[in-house]
Amino acid sequence: MDLASKYDPQIVESKWYQYWLDNKLFSSKPDGREPYTVVIPPPNVTGVLHMGHMLNNTIQDILVRRARMEGKNACWVPGTDHASIATEAKVVNRLAQEGIKKTDLTREQFLEHAWDWTREHGGIILKQLRRLGCSCDWDRTAFTMDETRSRSVIKVFCDLYNKGYIYRGVRMVNWDPQAQTALSDEEVIYKDEHSKLYHLKYYVASEDQARVERKDEGNVMHKDEKGYYAVVATTRPETIMGDTAMCINPEDVKNTWLKGLHVIVPLVNRVIPVIEDSYVDIQFGTGCLKVTPAHDVNDHALGLKHGLETIDIFNDNGTISEAAGLYVGQDRMDVRKQISKDLEAAGLMEKVEDYDNKVGFSERTNVPIEPKLSTQWFLRMQHFADIALSPVMDDEIEFYPKKYKNTYRHWLENIKDWCISRQLWWGHRIPAYYFKDAEGKNATVVAETEEEALKLAQEINPSVTAADLEQESDCMDTWFSSWLWPISVFDGINHPDNEEISYYYPTSDLVTGPDIIFFWVARMIMAGYEYRGKFPFKHVYFTGIVRDKLGRKMSKSLGNSPDPIMLIEKYGADGVRMGMMLSAPAGNDILFDETLCEQGRNFNNKIWNAFRLVQGWQTADTEQPQASRIAVEWFDAKLKAVNAEMDEQFRSYRISEALMTVYRLFWDEFSSWYLEMIKPEYGKPIDRTTYEATLRFFNALLKMLHPFMPFITEELWQHLYDRKDGESIMCDELRLPAPGKDELRLMEDIEQVKAIVGGVRTVRNQKNIAPKVELELDAIGQNNYEAYNSVITKMANLKAIEVVTEKSGDASGFMVGTDSFAVPVGDLIDVAAEIEKQEKELLHLEGFLAGIKKKLSNENFVAHAPEAVVERERKKQSDSEEKIAALKANLEELRKK
Repeated sequence: MDLASKYDPQIVESKWYQYWLDNKLFSSKPDGREPYTVVIPPPNVTGVLHMGHMLNNTIQDILVRRARMEGKNACWVPGTDHASIATEAKVVNRLAQEGIKKTDLTREQFLEHAWDWTREHGGIILKQLRRLGCSCDWDRTAFTMDETRSRSVIKVFCDLYNKGYIYRGVRMVNWDPQAQTALSDEEVIYKDEHSKLYHLKYYVASEDQARVERKDEGNVMHKDEKGYYAVVATTRPETIMGDTAMCINPEDVKNTWLKGLHVIVPLVNRVIPVIEDSYVDIQFGTGCLKVTPAHDVNDHALGLKHGLETIDIFNDNGTISEAAGLYVGQDRMDVRKQISKDLEAAGLMEKVEDYDNKVGFSERTNVPIEPKLSTQWFLRMQHFADIALSPVMDDEIEFYPKKYKNTYRHWLENIKDWCISRQLWWGHRIPAYYFKDAEGKNATVVAETEEEALKLAQEINPSVTAADLEQESDCMDTWFSSWLWPISVFDGINHPDNEEISYYYPTSDLVTGPDIIFFWVARMIMAGYEYRGKFPFKHVYFTGIVRDKLGRKMSKSLGNSPDPIMLIEKYGADGVRMGMMLSAPAGNDILFDETLCEQGRNFNNKIWNAFRLVQGWQTADTEQPQASRIAVEWFDAKLKAVNAEMDEQFRSYRISEALMTVYRLFWDEFSSWYLEMIKPEYGKPIDRTTYEATLRFFNALLKMLHPFMPFITEELWQHLYDRKDGESIMCDELRLPAPGKDELRLMEDIEQVKAIVGGVRTVRNQKNIAPKVELELDAIGQNNYEAYNSVITKMANLKAIEVVTEKSGDASGFMVGTDSFAVPVGDLIDVAAEIEKQEKELLHLEGFLAGIKKKLSNENFVAHAPEAVVERERKKQSDSEEKIAALKANLEELRKK
């Protein structure tokens, strides 16, 4: 069946993807082959495809398809993440549009709405990945809150609790006022902010005013008609309602006058002590620190150390609480604006100045976080850091690029306990149960089921009934489920000895972004060693961040992120995949330009047209021409060499380079050189030997291209030979030996042959000689490439190649290696065209020379410019004058003809 004249990706892509699905070509079952396993970084269940997903999943598909073609049992496990904070926020917003508040519902009612949302939106992104060509084993699709994964998470929580790694306690946590939940340190993004530094007056308490004395000549004392006061610089004046002390450094000379005194909190009028601690930075602000133990992690530590009162002035939603006594019920950001005005009006603001600082924002909701004292569940991390550091540093697990090893090490060496509880309903509910012991005191048990919890509780208090048990309302951090992903997708937590986990684990490659190296990569490594005693993956490929061509991170707010599906519809999936990979070196940010997708589409058309050209040739049982024999031997060697080069590039995860290597092989070597070397004369057949070799080469090229461009390669591979139903290029192995010494020498010779052909073509161009005009080529003194005369004659359109003793007067010469060649042009030149061309060049050179002379005639320039610069300009003048003289002589000769 003949191909259509133009490549239509829409028809081809839908046809072959359905064919792959119908024939279960993505399916994997344990067998005797070497497994190649990849688990997808599970996207949020309610998400849609964005450019980061496109890049990440294109790379994964390339690796999976290549492994499949190497004869490995490739298994790519897809799935989605329940995304507690993001999904709950979407459900809450939809309920609000219906006039329903979350607080109006029971937990069970809310979860019904959440599951409805998940069923409605959960499959969108996975369907979109099909459009990209992703060859996932869709029968294995997992969800972090499906039954198998949920049982795995609960089981691990209980196990770690029983091992003493999980505990519950009151700690300072990062609080998201919008989501109204705690966050881990890794979920806080610090951004540069243009803020204000407010300098507030803390007056010495009236009873201490008389005690103020100058204790050292270095003191910096403040006094006005109200009395002595200290100045505190803060970026957060709205927190003064929670101040319970002022702190100075005992070594700070300028503030020694404050030792032992009490000061009054502005507006609040609370009397607080001045304490001393070396924690205070003498150089920051005035050296006086307001201490708010409930709202700063360092202040909290000071509060514990000095026995200070703790006053929590914020409600969970970021409004001011009753405990503050002022601005109750108002939003914290509104209070910051108002309190600065009130302080100014009361004469309690000394000054306000601009100040640049870093502010922590919620990674999920993008609102400023609040440090907050809260009762939460934590996982002790030191044990896990100890087991996860050396495997990466010793390259048992290899990172690509290597630079991320240092990032990884720094985090593990400064590890903090992981806050794993979230104040949400959508997620895995913490399996902790509260009750009263026999003495009426609070007691806790942790168990996988309520029945097991009741048994444990009755061991403590036999009179406890199921009705007495109250389960913890908090859910676990979403990452507490995804850190088990490489194990749980094969049910390796619930059934650690099952056939699948034994066969598929550890996985082979992980492809992910460096932004979740702590959230996910490090924690999966920890879980892998804790529950399987082995790494979860052998290699980690870190992609870069997709940016626009101006270097800006793609985002909805900037409007600079194209819709991936629209790109696929415009350029075809293969074109988009190629466009992504042309700009995607490992670990470096990707400057995405839509023109790269256009380049990908053009390459599709190039492949298509080359195939149609070959398919249109008639064959005959005739003798193989010498030029074709050489071409076949050369391209056979070239295929082997490029295949070996690509093997090395894949081994070192230089995937973009591998694409460029096969791109150049097809576009430059195969299309521009090989096909031209063997192309039959117009209207004549090609010999069968060369034709069959060409089909064999096309077959190999399609297989080399397939991981990058799966759709067009499948279409053409199916047309190449008669195929049985159910066969696919993705299961067709490509095994080529490395080229031998003779083949390497042949490739070197052909590069010289190309240079000779290029030299002749340059002469044609310079002398305006049409390509159809046959020329002669003189090899002066010797011709080391005589064995390739048939190729050179055909490719350069020559009558003959002669060895001569010297170059004739009208010949244009060039060198290739140690050989000198010349093309006698005689009367072949289009004199009028050549005169016009040289006159234009002469005009340009004369203008250029005039500019140089003007510069050199400037005495100021010659006197003050560096000697090397002046000398360079003089060299330009000399060269230009020589060229002008030669052009004038040439023109004089041409005008005589």
